[in-house]
Amino acid sequence: MAEHTPGTDTPATVNVPDKPVLEGLESRLAAQWRADGTYTFDPETSRAEVYSIDTPPPTASGSLHVGHMFSYTQTDVVARYQRMRGKNVFYPMGWDDNGLPTERRVQNYYGVRCDPSVPYDASYTPPAEPPKNQRDFDAVSRRNFIELCEELAVQDELVFENLFSTLGLSVDWNLTYRTIDDTSRAVSQRAFLDNLAAGDAYLAEAPTLWDVTFRTAVAQAELEDREQPGAYHRIAFHTPDGEKVFIESTRPELLPACVALVANPDDERYQHLFGTTVTSPLFDVEVEIKAHPLAKPDKGTGIAMICTFGDLTDVIWWRELQLPTRAIVGRDGRIRSETPEWISTEKAQENYSTIAGKTVFSAKEGVVTLLRASGELEGEPKKVVHPVNFYEKGDKPLEVVTSRQWYLRNGGRDEAKREKLIQRGREIDFHPAFMRSRYENWIEGLNGDWLVSRQRFFGVPIPVWYRLDADGEPDYESPIVPPHESLPVDPAAEPAPGYEEGARNQPGGFVGENDVLDTWATSSLTPQIVGGWPKNPDLFAKVFPFDLRPQGHDIIRTWLFSSAVRADSLQDSAPWRHAALSGWILDPDRKKMSKSKGNVVVPTDVLEEFGADAVRYWAASAKLGADTAYEIAQMKIGRRLAIKLLNASKFVLNLGATEHTVLTDDTSVVTNQLDLSLLAQLAQVIDASTAAFEKYDYARALQLSETFFWSFTDDYVELIKDRAYGAAGEAEQASVLATLATTLDAMLRMFAPFLPFATEEVWSWWRTGSVHRTQWPTSAHLAGTIRTADTGVLGTVALALGGIRRSKSEAKVKQRTEVLSAVVNGSAAQLRQLNAGLNDLLAAGNVRELRMAEAEGELSVFEVELAPVEVV
Repeated sequence: MAEHTPGTDTPATVNVPDKPVLEGLESRLAAQWRADGTYTFDPETSRAEVYSIDTPPPTASGSLHVGHMFSYTQTDVVARYQRMRGKNVFYPMGWDDNGLPTERRVQNYYGVRCDPSVPYDASYTPPAEPPKNQRDFDAVSRRNFIELCEELAVQDELVFENLFSTLGLSVDWNLTYRTIDDTSRAVSQRAFLDNLAAGDAYLAEAPTLWDVTFRTAVAQAELEDREQPGAYHRIAFHTPDGEKVFIESTRPELLPACVALVANPDDERYQHLFGTTVTSPLFDVEVEIKAHPLAKPDKGTGIAMICTFGDLTDVIWWRELQLPTRAIVGRDGRIRSETPEWISTEKAQENYSTIAGKTVFSAKEGVVTLLRASGELEGEPKKVVHPVNFYEKGDKPLEVVTSRQWYLRNGGRDEAKREKLIQRGREIDFHPAFMRSRYENWIEGLNGDWLVSRQRFFGVPIPVWYRLDADGEPDYESPIVPPHESLPVDPAAEPAPGYEEGARNQPGGFVGENDVLDTWATSSLTPQIVGGWPKNPDLFAKVFPFDLRPQGHDIIRTWLFSSAVRADSLQDSAPWRHAALSGWILDPDRKKMSKSKGNVVVPTDVLEEFGADAVRYWAASAKLGADTAYEIAQMKIGRRLAIKLLNASKFVLNLGATEHTVLTDDTSVVTNQLDLSLLAQLAQVIDASTAAFEKYDYARALQLSETFFWSFTDDYVELIKDRAYGAAGEAEQASVLATLATTLDAMLRMFAPFLPFATEEVWSWWRTGSVHRTQWPTSAHLAGTIRTADTGVLGTVALALGGIRRSKSEAKVKQRTEVLSAVVNGSAAQLRQLNAGLNDLLAAGNVRELRMAEAEGELSVFEVELAPVEVV
């Protein structure tokens, strides 16, 4: 825990290097912190003493980029502050290796592919060299595949761990996990089973967004709209009396799947047709004309065809108008080969045969050709660019297919649950506060429950089996579930409880669930995974609800919301008390940096060039939620600050400041008004910086500390040099040394969260232990001393010194040149402040005589008479 008494931990001697440098600090101090357990969490604690962080687990199989440094530094700054405030910080690190990037990397690295039907081979060794053709990859069991994943993950994670250590993250490296390890799989499966028992998980046959490339279902949160070229085709349907009803569609290939036409109930053009029927061109299917408010009178002809299914609007119409299902697109993205029973005429069947088995793209061309030939296509297609749904990782438009999937209730179909989750969000303090609206807007826009099953081989298996009846048909209504103590399980490789393996796929036996859980279904449980739920209730009670969830603002709808859903259903609680939302990193053109755009920066290069403290300075200068430009110039400023901290500290310590001169309870040694002015400013900065940190505005805290520091080094230190060397007597020297030591002590503590390496280095010159285990500074012990101090004294005296030095520079003489006389004009208040620090001003400016005159306006120095010197 942090020490609470400043100034009592000095080494036997002050040991200041001749030439302090930043180079080499990262590797030396990171190793020292690890060896000393500087950031180790103490489990013997109470909840009130703990500050727990639900750290985002990075995808270790992905490439490193500058965004990792940016967001993780912002979290670390908060962690370090809380630790110095006396908190027992629970700061874990996870690795997200449960997903497509890891699956692809393992496949290509080892030359294997996951096949759950293959039995586990304890002695399996992958090929020495992966085959060039994926068709020649070894098929291995899911368990073998996960073992290879964990083996490769160790290598990937070492790269990340080295980066994060070099960056100075104060993570407890004893608290690590992987989202595919045994613990995470067991927690994910236990949570699913609890949801199932509570009725929050259910199996349903329903229209599902489907990626034909990955052959898997896709959840609403994984969608992204992409502008795509298309064309509106004006197509004629026919009423029984021969009237033509034209629709315009970008998907003519779905004509065989048409189940109705729809127009807005207020559209007078079509009101006379509501409830009547028309026949579809080419396929001769009779469909009804319906009314629905979602139909847009100003889009196309104002009347649209409803197909099962072209898009999510079709799903809404299908559900609310209780229409039949006539699906023709399979999971492979091709038109089904068998002619549907609703296409019954000979000509219609002949037309269908021309598109059967084709991709939707080829089928579209085929249908357009048939429409032209039949005269049912009026005019030429009108080209458009319109938004189309894609899986965020996919490269082909999504289809909507009908399939049996597992869902978790998230309020998408339950107004009461939706409102409850909105209220859960209001139990969390969002930083910045306006980000809460993104959370609430997402919930209010949900149109269905959370689809959590995925048709992938790699992942956390859904832990259920299904009984088979005498005909071998599965009973989906009453799934078989495993006992909790057996988790994690793999139903594709292990028999159902109470059955032998030989009963698999046999009538009267069982069949295992082949699907896996969506990666977010496990990532949403990071508080439970790292908090020890459910096996370590003592630890879980000490860390949950977590104090902080740091993450990017772009995944509020996925990670943040899904985590809130799980904590609400499992613990009847919000998962955290605070959510800190980081912004994006922008390139010089103000575009988001991303691997897909090829504009990312490798972090190791900038760390080597500027040092960790400089990079941290850049990251911590950005407020939460703010998209921030990648700026080398800002890193250079940070490096200059860290170097100045080393050099200024060296100067102060070499003047004679020690831990014994740091003010504690007795502050009577400080008598000089200039010293009191500085300490009064210091107290204000400490209070303001603390208040900013408490509001998670670390950027403001850094700005306050930095501004004060430059005033300290550029103004105060320049003014007091003669007095510090003893020129004004022992009492004045003692006053200045106490002020110097107290200010340095506080500045090192205030900079510690931002510049951990430079501050730790300086701390080691004159103190034992780590600055990062000391107490955050307070102003309480200075209150009595500074009660009558004038904070303006230092600024006014520094302004006068600047005027004197400017005169010397303009005269092109050395700064130590004597000033025989000078005049200062200023207000009565400024002149009083100047008198309070007059002796230091005269000494620093080498001034023999200084006359003061009261005048309105800015303080000014003029009539400066310099001693005759040789011009430089």
